[in-house]
Amino acid sequence: MASTALGGLPGAGAVESTALWSDACGLGDLARLHVGFARYRESLNLEAGWSDRWSATWRFGRTPVACSVRNLDEVEVARSQPVRRFTWRTGQWHRPGLEYLASTDRHHGFESFEEELLLLVADFAADLVEALAQPFRLQFLTSGGAIEHTPDFLLLTESGPWLIDVRPAGRIHAEDEVKFAASAEAALAVGWNYSVVTGWREHVVTIVDSLSAGRRQLSDPLGLHDQLLRASESGPLPFGELVERCSIPAVARAHALHLLWHRRLGVDMSVPFADASLVHLAPGSDQRGGQW
Repeated sequence: MASTALGGLPGAGAVESTALWSDACGLGDLARLHVGFARYRESLNLEAGWSDRWSATWRFGRTPVACSVRNLDEVEVARSQPVRRFTWRTGQWHRPGLEYLASTDRHHGFESFEEELLLLVADFAADLVEALAQPFRLQFLTSGGAIEHTPDFLLLTESGPWLIDVRPAGRIHAEDEVKFAASAEAALAVGWNYSVVTGWREHVVTIVDSLSAGRRQLSDPLGLHDQLLRASESGPLPFGELVERCSIPAVARAHALHLLWHRRLGVDMSVPFADASLVHLAPGSDQRGGQW
């Protein structure tokens, strides 16, 4: 698996001026990524054997477990717990909470609204297997001494692990850049990818939020899934026209959202989602109805 210290999520590199089909996009096609931290690499102490001197502390139950960065890929990460506890108190500036993910069928913690959005979009577009919040505390060396940083998420995906920090572009400072550069080097050392997500392409958040209404299992006694899939075979259709071709258009809308979330249908995400939005049949989508 390719990895880079500059980082880029799966699918990064989409052309902004063309249609962005939801069934084919990756998280990197939807995210706005920060790569400016690369120039801060020179401030890190990367002398021979650095990956043995840098360490990561994980939590398994109540017991902290430290390992060298060189051995990061030997940790049973799926068994770990957040290294930093989530807190809720009156007057705090950030907004923590729990987000349900269809990919894992359970709730996951986040520490801010921006992190919540990362989880939502990852659930839709990252081929997600597991999402680990505040996975470990990285202790690394710079020319000025030792520093610690806790990355925001470790996403386990079908294409491999992706270490991610979430930070709005206007809130990135020099000390953050050094921490991002160190996280990128640690990820690179074990073949993971690393990215700093600063925001999302236009329309992405509202569209994914709309589609998330259909992410849970949905029974189909009226056979509306098959009707929608058959209607879309002739080529892209406006969403409003697609549902009108079904026996019960009002109910078909909910089923269309369900098929869009699960990528059996695709919608152009480069424009706002509305009845005029073009919807097509996802390549390889089958005709089976019933529960999905």
